[in-house]
Amino acid sequence: MDQTHIRNFSIIAHIDHGKSTLADRLLEATGAVSQREMTEQVLDSMDIERERGITIKAQTARLYHRGADGREYALNLIDTPGHVDFSYEVSRSLSACEGALLVVDAVQGVEAQTIANAYLAVEQDLVIIPVINKIDLPNADPERVKEELVSVLGIDPDEVLEVSAKTGKGIPDLLEAIVQRVPAPVGDRSAPLRALIVDSWYDNYVGVVSLVRVFEGVLKTRSRIKLMIKGGVYDIGEIGTFRPASVPETALEAGDVGYLVPGIKDLKKIQVGDTVTEAGRPALTPLPGFRPIRPMVYTGLYPAASEDFAQLREALEKLVLNDAALTFEPETSEALGFGFRCGFLGMLHMEVVQERLERHHELDLVTTAPTVVYQVLKKNGERVDVHNPAKLPPAGDIEEISEPYVRGTIMVPDQYLGGLLSLLTDRRGVQRGLTYLEDRRVMLEYDLPLAEVIFDFYDKLKSLSRGYASLDYDPVGYRPGDLVKLDLRVNGEAVDALSVIVPKEKAYYRGRDLAAKMKELIPRQMFEVVIQAAIGSRIIARETVRAMRKNVLAKCYGGDVTRKRKLLEKQKEGKKRMKSIGRVEIPQDAFMAILKVE
Repeated sequence: MDQTHIRNFSIIAHIDHGKSTLADRLLEATGAVSQREMTEQVLDSMDIERERGITIKAQTARLYHRGADGREYALNLIDTPGHVDFSYEVSRSLSACEGALLVVDAVQGVEAQTIANAYLAVEQDLVIIPVINKIDLPNADPERVKEELVSVLGIDPDEVLEVSAKTGKGIPDLLEAIVQRVPAPVGDRSAPLRALIVDSWYDNYVGVVSLVRVFEGVLKTRSRIKLMIKGGVYDIGEIGTFRPASVPETALEAGDVGYLVPGIKDLKKIQVGDTVTEAGRPALTPLPGFRPIRPMVYTGLYPAASEDFAQLREALEKLVLNDAALTFEPETSEALGFGFRCGFLGMLHMEVVQERLERHHELDLVTTAPTVVYQVLKKNGERVDVHNPAKLPPAGDIEEISEPYVRGTIMVPDQYLGGLLSLLTDRRGVQRGLTYLEDRRVMLEYDLPLAEVIFDFYDKLKSLSRGYASLDYDPVGYRPGDLVKLDLRVNGEAVDALSVIVPKEKAYYRGRDLAAKMKELIPRQMFEVVIQAAIGSRIIARETVRAMRKNVLAKCYGGDVTRKRKLLEKQKEGKKRMKSIGRVEIPQDAFMAILKVE
């Protein structure tokens, strides 16, 4: 197709502002999906996405629309996630586009993630089309939301479109705005091929499948390609576009977005952000690609059955291909055996990966409590990164421990401000800004330790504001803190998978609550189980799980009391021996209890 007739655009928005529903209406309006095939969240292909009502993976679809000028246009739509944990997916999708629809809820208005996504689009020089969605709701107030867009983001009020993704109102005007406002892609089709790998996933039948945006040249079927960063020459098996089902094509030209099957079975030979070029006529320089992503949260993933270790490794390798933000490396725990220390962007990302491993790869996993990466300065001047609290150097060797901080942006109605400020103070937050917006809404900026944000901060934020507050955050580097390692001992034996790093002033309360929680979770044994919280060699809390008592006197119907005493003494001796050699089975709930203690 003529390059001037192609439009590449993304849909960006805060979570729950109606991106996926708007994508459904665009598919329906352009005839990409028939009425019979239409379901809710067409582009959300994963069962987890449908159940949670969120988008996790960016999906793409080619739509054909006849413009007001009578010409046919190819619109390449890339739907994006809205949750803060998946902002990396958003930035990757935007790199393949020239324009973005910025969707804002007509009731909720501008939220934290709306601002973050708008800035992502501006950084990549995209044309932004502001869209106010859900105007069909009885309490919708599009005029107020339009004022917010003007005051917070400086958007021209005349450019704002009003639509209802549910009823389809305003969709024809939106399609025409995409054609008129989003610029056509540029790129020399006669130049050597340069195509950016935006995403990849593994198919059991054909191996690796990659989503590519062609910037220069032509990608032809049955040609030989070369990967410019990873190296390696491959024969193309198939190329095509998504409409939204995959449709094979003979060529993808500069400006097109489509898929490529390079016939690669080894997952390590391809990476997202690589540049595809022709083997016989290679380009001189690769495309910029993506900045490497740094995981924010680390946790241990262990197979419940040790023989599943190889299967877990294979499943993680397949997921990493499809999820560039996931990292993993092997580790050993005395309590749990062989497993992997995995890095994630946040708690939701961690939950989704765990669920995908358990559902799609049929693995039974034990997950340790998440932790952030601490930087430790040792007394000999050496700096080390600590991903696992159990690997923290001895207290005598440590000069200083630094923890990661984030700059959080919170939007909240002013009547909930008091409770929110006390929560932020309790979480060791430092105020950087407080701005009143239109309609009695406040924008707070706070620097917070990441360790205080990743656990239940988001839940607390939502409950204190009755669901009206929204949160976005960006890393702002490391700062020193007064931190200590809190160990948990079960019958005198430290359980490495239950160690946590906590602020010194909170250590006693955290240790006491954690020991009490463990007492509830660890089942009673035939012997007494002692649970202790310790900082170094100092015990700060203790709980005891009473032993189960077998009734050894049940067979004694009467007779001499010395016989009963003898049986009880024998039982006591047996329990003493059992206690010295018995191992305590710790349930999965205990490893996650660290998150639930107040």
